[in-house]
Amino acid sequence: MAIGDAIHILDHILQSPVALAVWRRAAPAGIAMLDLDSVDDLSFTLDPNDDAIAPLLDAGYPTDTARALRDDIAMLALAHRRLTGARTIAVRLDVIETDACHRFHADYVTLRMLSTYCGAATQWCRTATPDTIGQLGTGDVGVFKGRIAMAEPTILHRSPPVRATGEQRLLLVLDPA
Repeated sequence: MAIGDAIHILDHILQSPVALAVWRRAAPAGIAMLDLDSVDDLSFTLDPNDDAIAPLLDAGYPTDTARALRDDIAMLALAHRRLTGARTIAVRLDVIETDACHRFHADYVTLRMLSTYCGAATQWCRTATPDTIGQLGTGDVGVFKGRIAMAEPTILHRSPPVRATGEQRLLLVLDPA
């Protein structure tokens, strides 16, 4: 694992023993107060020439929030491209109110980038010590090595259980497309 307060900590995921790189940061301003019941889930691809503002506005995000999200998604997509070499990035922005992905797992991708803008963030564990659960903070950016990059994963992740609490989460997922 590599954890730090600057975006460049994410580069450590390219080192062979590192299965999780975490950039500790606050969520972009203005997103925490968003009414998650008023927006739709999003799934789209983003290439370097695209501007993500139209899908965000179409999904019901207020203009100021859409701009903040667009800027953050563009910056994170650029970081993901740098790490993976992928020109096109698959973007998902989901409002989660169930116990989605409740089991610890590794995805079938090279690198998955996750950031929770609102609510409880992604949990993780080492395969060697599965009863010791760590958790990203809201706003943190985590890059997890998937099964394509690491056939035998050493770190697994899951969505935190929120169904019984009534809590909602706003989760950004970036994968190479």
